[in-house]
Amino acid sequence: MYKFLEQTVAGYMTRAAKTVTRERTVRELSEMFERDDFNSYPVEEDGQVVGIVTKFDLLKCFIFTPSQMIPPYEQLMSRTVGDVMTPEFIYVRTDTKLTRVLQLMVDHRIRSVPAIDDEHRLSGIIARRDVLKALADCSGG
Repeated sequence: MYKFLEQTVAGYMTRAAKTVTRERTVRELSEMFERDDFNSYPVEEDGQVVGIVTKFDLLKCFIFTPSQMIPPYEQLMSRTVGDVMTPEFIYVRTDTKLTRVLQLMVDHRIRSVPAIDDEHRLSGIIARRDVLKALADCSGG
């Protein structure tokens, strides 16, 4: 298990991560979530990650409160990712230890974390299943 202490994001992340742009509609995003069975996508603009959009962000569109009336469904579905994304998000570097990633995931109840380089470009994504694989690999089974 001590081997896990030395493992980094680079060794377990998915390098070819799917992304979305701010211009994609909520309808298209919803279809992507269904098709890909992902819980989040990094949002890219000019090759840089500018936010993240999650299923939770999508669900927030449908909250009904006294201060927020729900517009018609079609109007909601034509909104853009830029309208619903989270611009301030948690990310890691490829040299971040998996112990730190695990702590971030537990503390913030997140399923995946983008790995970003120094120019804020996406290097990959590290998900809970990747951390679980690293734990299994390092424990010998």
